[in-house]
Amino acid sequence: MTTKTKDASLVSTKISTGYFCPITHQIIMTNCPFCNLEERVIASNDSANVLLSNPRKTAGHALVTPKRHVEKPWELTNKELQDIFALIWDVEQKLIKAGMGDGVDVRQNYRPFLKQSQLSVDHLHFHVLPRTLRDYIYSVSEKYDTELFADLDDTERAEVTKLLK
Repeated sequence: MTTKTKDASLVSTKISTGYFCPITHQIIMTNCPFCNLEERVIASNDSANVLLSNPRKTAGHALVTPKRHVEKPWELTNKELQDIFALIWDVEQKLIKAGMGDGVDVRQNYRPFLKQSQLSVDHLHFHVLPRTLRDYIYSVSEKYDTELFADLDDTERAEVTKLLK
């Protein structure tokens, strides 16, 4: 159910856990930490924001989020994708230039099966993690990655290729 609220000359539509702003044409989710960033934004463009991850995995661990509340990656517009990746590339270059890493991991997780928490937010975001050869992430998990990989067999290759074509 929606209700109308009037605030001076601004009329917004109240939605179950948020509201539609007629000026920005965006749904603002009142319980979403990435819709209510305020002072956490350290860089932005038309469609996206950059903030530091808290908690973080590495020093310089940043998050790039669309300004609009989006939960599924395929719901992004082309403009939002362009703006998000422009910020990701900018953050990567600045972190490397500052010596915070020799490389960068960029990750996006879509896990609707997890409940929202401090470690799982239902607002699409990309992690930008500065990395070095034997950093903390490597020492606690990635040194075991070889055990996770399996050879791609011909049957799986054919099935997944057919699916994705």
